[in-house]
Formats: sequence, C-alpha cells, structure tokens
Amino acid sequence: MQPSALIRLCRALASLKLTLVALLLFAGGVLYAYWSAQPAAFALAAPLGLLALNLLAALASNPAFRQQTPLLVFHLSLLAIVLLVAAGQLTYLKGKLELAQGEEFAGVLTETEAGPWHPFRLDKVHFVNHGFDIAYAPGVMRQRTYNRVSYTDEAGTVRQAEIGDTTPLVLAGYRFYTTPNKGYAPAFYWHPSGGGAPALGTVHLPSYPANEYRQSQEWQLPGSGINKMWTQLSFDETIIDPERPSEFRLPKQHKLVLRVGDVRHELQPGQAIDLPGGMLVYFGLLTWMGYAVFYDWTIHWLLAASVTAVLALGWHFWRKFAAKPWDN
Repeated sequence: MQPSALIRLCRALASLKLTLVALLLFAGGVLYAYWSAQPAAFALAAPLGLLALNLLAALASNPAFRQQTPLLVFHLSLLAIVLLVAAGQLTYLKGKLELAQGEEFAGVLTETEAGPWHPFRLDKVHFVNHGFDIAYAPGVMRQRTYNRVSYTDEAGTVRQAEIGDTTPLVLAGYRFYTTPNKGYAPAFYWHPSGGGAPALGTVHLPSYPANEYRQSQEWQLPGSGINKMWTQLSFDETIIDPERPSEFRLPKQHKLVLRVGDVRHELQPGQAIDLPGGMLVYFGLLTWMGYAVFYDWTIHWLLAASVTAVLALGWHFWRKFAAKPWDN
C-alpha cells in the first residue's frame, strides 16, 4: 500500500463518524446481552475492537497526541481499557455450584456462563467445604458468612482459609464466593446388593431459611433402579428466630421422612431400609453451601489502566492551568 493511501486509511479509521458507529454498535451489543439468553461476548467484543482500532488510528494520525505526553498516556490508557474489556468478554467465566459439608470441589459447576475463549482450568482447582457459621439479626437479617475451606497450594501444602460473600478463595485465577443459598443436606450410604463398595451421597434440600416450610426434595438414587424418591426433613424447633439474634445450625432433634412409591419411612441417623438393588442407610444431617465462581484475568490490569488514565488526565490539566497565573 502506498504511503498516501495508508495515511488516508488511517485518517478514515480515526474518523469521529466511525467512533459514533462503534458506540452505537456497542450500545446495541449491551442491549442484546441484556435481553438475549444467548452468549453475547462477540456482540460486545467486536464493537470494542472497532473502538480500539478507531482510537489507535487517531493516536497515529493526530500529532497533538504525540506532542503532549500526558494526553498520549491518557489515550494509550483508554486504548488499554477498551482492549482489556474486550478480552475480558471473550475469556470470562461465571458459574455456580453447591458443596455439602466435607465435600471436595472437583471442577464441576451446576451452572456455567463463559466467553468463547475461556481456558477452562477448573479441573486443576480442588478445595473442601468444612462448614460455615452465619449469624442473623432480628428480622432474619443475614450477617457475614464465615465459610471454612481447605485447599492444596502449588507447593503441595494443605492450607486453611475462611471465605465469605466478599472474601473469595482464589485458585488458578478463579474466585469462589459464598452466596445466600445454603441449607441442610441429608447424607446416605448406599450398599449395593452385589457386594460393591458402599457410596456416600447427599441430597441438598431447598435453601434455608428462605424455604423454611418447604424442606423436601425429590431425587433419584443411582444404581437402585428407582426413578424417584421423596425426602422431607422434619423438626419442631425454631432455628432462625425473627424476634432475636440467631445462628444457622443443625436442629437438635429431627426425623427424615423418605417415601419410595407408596411406602413411607421415617429414619433417624444410623437407620436403614432395604430397596431394590441394595440397602440405604441414613448417615445423618449435614449442611450445604452455594458458591458463585468468577474468572476475569483483566481485573487488575483494568484497575492499573484506569488509575494511569486518571493520573495522566490530572497531569494534563495541571500543566495546562499551571502555565497561567491564577489571578488573571
């Protein structure tokens, strides 16, 4: 391409009309992301890429930017912000999962939303949920969550941590936060009649206390040949008292109602029932915690670029106004 043609192309790409078009496309991408149930990473990243190209062309074709260092740094910072936001849309991940007390996370999420270029390294992330403490103020106002977890660091050392709604566990770039979703989890041992090793599993009942009067769940027992089983947790005491400060805890006494077909069973910890294909033993009552997972490697870089842009703009205006006496 001839130098003159290259200059004309650069000026065309630096046009404010192209800036307007890119901004309108970005606004359309935002609306699409808000209303559509489909992934919208490219609908946001493409206009941002066009804005970045527009800004880069403006920096290359306008000598005023290059002659004033603060303005150059400011616009380079803006360029970095635009590119980082686009990269974040292409590589982010949001997800949810639930873990019973004592259960290890092994890389499987119950809900996932991710950019098309996300690296998916969740198989390298492992941690164990050791339970939680939550206090409630009168009026069933949830206070801070203290969730105890353990994990193995890169050196192979087992570490302990306490996380919450705003204090994440960060592993391999993934940030795990607790959520308001938590509850009770009856645990069962399944002894196959064929002599295989017993398996321990849990049933997560609806979130408590949000579903205080709906503590039941329908589920399927793998390997039993039974399509549906119905479980209900029954207890009489008040766990979260709306009139006074309370703490989330296990009920002191409870029974588990298990219905298989037309047959109803009431179980205490340690009791068992015979089912087609084996024996089901009620191990006891545990808790479960719901987690939100977030991944975006651009967060810290965005902060650095934003701070740089603010400082550069302040530098520019300080030089501009400092050049003249304030009493004129």
